[in-house]
Amino acid sequence: METIPAIANYFHISIDELFGYNNDREEKINSIIENAKKILTHQGFVLYEGCLSEDVFECIEMLRAASEEFPNEPKILSWLAQALMMWGIHAHGMKTKLNETTGIMEEDEQHYAQNVFWQEAIEAYEKILKAELSTEAREKTIQQLTPLYCRMSQYDKAKALANAQNSIAVSRELMLAMATKGEEKARYRSEAILELIVNLECSIREAISLNTKIPKEEHKDLLLVLIRLYETVFADGRCGFYHWYIANLYVNLVNCEAILGGTMENMIAHFDKAFYHCKQYMRICEEGEYEYTAPLVAKLPRLTRENMPPMGQDFWQRQIPILPENVRDELQKIPKYAECFE
Repeated sequence: METIPAIANYFHISIDELFGYNNDREEKINSIIENAKKILTHQGFVLYEGCLSEDVFECIEMLRAASEEFPNEPKILSWLAQALMMWGIHAHGMKTKLNETTGIMEEDEQHYAQNVFWQEAIEAYEKILKAELSTEAREKTIQQLTPLYCRMSQYDKAKALANAQNSIAVSRELMLAMATKGEEKARYRSEAILELIVNLECSIREAISLNTKIPKEEHKDLLLVLIRLYETVFADGRCGFYHWYIANLYVNLVNCEAILGGTMENMIAHFDKAFYHCKQYMRICEEGEYEYTAPLVAKLPRLTRENMPPMGQDFWQRQIPILPENVRDELQKIPKYAECFE
């Protein structure tokens, strides 16, 4: 009996698999993943030092035990890595420092070197890439691992991984739009447009947050351009999942307006837009089904509850503290926003 775990590990299978209990194995893995998903997605997308509750660390312990029971199971390792990434931010925070020569904010390598949770996440991601994966799962893993390598000063690994990937011009989204016709082509063209906008937004937001030489007025202009781009694509105001992206941009716009010494009227107007888009997305999640209707995106697949990530019940409790104190004080006087402060 003492040799059974060693035999299972040697063949990279669980003890249940060794004895032929495959159905039990899948059921148990799915149960573990559903539990992890419930805990981690409830957190939402805003992370900072000290932001998590202990149930996230308990989730990590559960996933660690599961990865020992089911060696090299990609689905378990993926959730474990994600949980470790989150806990690494909770435990150590995110820190940058100014490069006086370039005027660019850079990752604080010395600070991140102490993050044992991120190092464990790297090990989990590297194990995943050795497994047989779908194209989507492999791309997601690479997308998460590459910046993590950089934060841990493993630049050679990061560049090697990045250089091994396709260029934007031969991405799945763009190529599928070229490879199809009719309604199918329209669907893939819409997906390509939205994927490009999301990645453009990420690149611009990162650039303006790290480059101190970009004037603050340009920050505001770029945020407005991104918002206008989303709102033009969703010309009828039915933005679906992208209500969440727009809500975040408007919150950033409030902070940018404050830095520029803008009027309280403008800051509250931007917040009201963020509030509206947040409410729209939460309503969609509650309803569970949604169709896009704007001409550019009308052929996108129907949204269902399964593919609508929750924003987190405490979304505003995480956003409100980021706002300037004088803005928070004014917002608290407005009954419409009372739920944001509950």
